[in-house]
Amino acid sequence: MNAHHRSRSILHGASLALLAALALGGCATNPVTKKSEVAWMSEQQEVRIGTQQYLQNQQSAGGRFILDPQLTAYVNEVGQKLVKVSDRPKLPFEFVVINDSVPNAWALPGGKLAVNRGLLLELKSEAELAAVLSHEIVHAAARHGASAMERGILLSAGAAIISVLASDRKHSDLVEFAAAGGAALLSFRFGREHELEADHYGIDYMVRAGYDPKAAVELQETFVRLSGDKKSNWLAGMFATHPPSQERVEANRSMAATLPAGLYRGEDVYQRRIAFLLRSKPAYAAHDEGRKSLEKDPAHALVQAERAIKLEPREAMFYALRGDALKKLGRAAEAEQDYGEAIKRNGEYYAYYLNRGLTRSRLGNAAGAQSDLERSNALLPTAAAHYVLGTIAQNANNRPKAIEHFKLAASSESDVGKRAGSELTRLDLPRNPGNYIQVEPVADGNGNLGLRVTNRSAVAVHKLRVVGAVPQGGFSREYWVPGSLQPGQSAVVSMGLRLPDLNASLGQVRTQIRGAEPAD
Repeated sequence: MNAHHRSRSILHGASLALLAALALGGCATNPVTKKSEVAWMSEQQEVRIGTQQYLQNQQSAGGRFILDPQLTAYVNEVGQKLVKVSDRPKLPFEFVVINDSVPNAWALPGGKLAVNRGLLLELKSEAELAAVLSHEIVHAAARHGASAMERGILLSAGAAIISVLASDRKHSDLVEFAAAGGAALLSFRFGREHELEADHYGIDYMVRAGYDPKAAVELQETFVRLSGDKKSNWLAGMFATHPPSQERVEANRSMAATLPAGLYRGEDVYQRRIAFLLRSKPAYAAHDEGRKSLEKDPAHALVQAERAIKLEPREAMFYALRGDALKKLGRAAEAEQDYGEAIKRNGEYYAYYLNRGLTRSRLGNAAGAQSDLERSNALLPTAAAHYVLGTIAQNANNRPKAIEHFKLAASSESDVGKRAGSELTRLDLPRNPGNYIQVEPVADGNGNLGLRVTNRSAVAVHKLRVVGAVPQGGFSREYWVPGSLQPGQSAVVSMGLRLPDLNASLGQVRTQIRGAEPAD
């Protein structure tokens, strides 16, 4: 089951559970603000959801930064200092560094936090790092993400109820439906109240841990200045989900003025801890420039990848960029080798397996492609991987497995998902035409009966056989629909009967689709 479909199933189950909880009442005291609020998700559920989503969200965000383990240990060390003085120190907080140049940080329910490599380069001291981490800790501790999920589930449940009553109805585009629930949280734009709360209590945590609260003020001043400059990398990161404002700066400044001065800042320590990031900054800058130029100028991207590799040969993503550029230039065999080099350096990131698998499929290596794409899906399910795995299974005459993969890929709204939907229809329609063809009785003003046949599938269909029956009149007959029907097209077949002659109503007419085949 892909993550999108799985999240929908989980959401449906969770909706029913939360509606039941709503009936029973769900008032609680917020563990941070101490305010009374409506809440149904238990702490165990928060932790479970965060744990389930954490690894896949790391994958979709760029994967872990692994070249400097001591940096991750340092971030975790600072984070755990803040956790100890927080309002929920028993939550299983975790901190990771994400290998992405976009300045960003995020928190999932249950204390699963991440900070991007790019954001660490923008900070000037350990106190500023503490300001970032304490802010995210509050989002988790004060249940901001959990509250967003609860609201979303209730809205979804309400929509589902309305639907029932009315009917009786994703570092690239390859990651459309992975970790849908958690991905929605990562893109959730925190509102004014939650941001002010995270700032206020985050500063409180900083002071409890011995950090200078003025660092939080300086950090927000920097964010406001950068947002005014409209730097695209910031707009795609922190500012998209944590909108800065002068109001937040003034609120932080007012609070800091009432707190102890001269607390720890740690500028020198911080600079030593990010020394590798500072040294390797030109290599990642070359990679980022190459990545931006990949579509329009793959030759330039190749040059930038080579430069990045020369500056830092241990970084897997540089080889992946070179592979992408080579593939764009029609050098697929060389691209396959570079994806292999990326995997050697980091065998825990889905995109390297995905791209090598897609390349191997293009080169005719079905077995190698299948192995890579299955590994890619184990790390992060994608429509692209499922689509090619479906094609491999189809070529091996394994119809059930092909249908399984195409169904998963078709859940995506991307072009890949649409192609998968077409392949799924071609495979499944002859056996289950009722899933794709709608038949309904119609009558004109004189009571002449007909069958309206509508193609609800993504492909043209023909050889349509339908049945119209009036049990009260002892009538049943099969009809052929002439020609073919394009997707969304309807045709009406005359039954050669009149309702008055049968002494029946339209509601007593029964219909059935008995056969259909793809027309192409």
